[in-house]
Amino acid sequence: MGAESSSAAQVYESDRSLGEYLLFHYGSAEQQFPWENGPKDALHFPTRSVLELMDQGSKINTALDLGCAVGKSSFVLADFSREVLGIDYSKSFIGAAQTILEKGRLDYQFHEEGTHWVSSSVRIDQPPRGLSFEVGDACKLRSDIGAFDLVHAANLLCRLPDPMALLSRLPELVQPGGQLLLTTPLTWLEEFTPREHWLGEGDSASALKNILQESFDLEVEKNLPFLIREHRRKFQYTIALGMRWRKKAS
Repeated sequence: MGAESSSAAQVYESDRSLGEYLLFHYGSAEQQFPWENGPKDALHFPTRSVLELMDQGSKINTALDLGCAVGKSSFVLADFSREVLGIDYSKSFIGAAQTILEKGRLDYQFHEEGTHWVSSSVRIDQPPRGLSFEVGDACKLRSDIGAFDLVHAANLLCRLPDPMALLSRLPELVQPGGQLLLTTPLTWLEEFTPREHWLGEGDSASALKNILQESFDLEVEKNLPFLIREHRRKFQYTIALGMRWRKKAS
């Protein structure tokens, strides 16, 4: 779940957003939700968006993680794929992911209450080979990026200024027989996406399926809740639509 282009996406460059997303991606369950009762099935979404959707029985040599934010889903994909490329529009997020990859550790702070912040750190014991990160625009991906056995795009579409720019590119990004793992809460906001670029008219899920089914077959569809902590007593609870699509043979 990452940041993409538009003036509103500058919010993802702030230290506060960086702390929130590092916690969202790498924090312990207790750090993410320090209460006895609550939606704990919504924790660790960056990991679940991969493991609950992908076909682990398929051979995966190359994977692309679009909107990778601070990189947890890319690290998960690296357990299954020889080469993984993580791309996000936020320079701050990619800088953090790159530091974790290169040094195996990153210290950060997340908001507790008022002026109180909590110090924490990300630790990766053995950073994987074959994983790389770069800053990029999902609406304007470089022409030489190639095609992949698996493309993962979590909660990205409704943060793009032009979702169709990515959707029309997806068929050439996924190899025939490859997997497309896509999640989206379909939360359209004009500060990110002009209204004329929203999918559908009240039924974005159907509109999205109609677009993708021309080149892909839908194999899995499920609801994936996620929780983002703002501070100790305030959280964003959202339910994303999760899907696995299989690229049709050429």
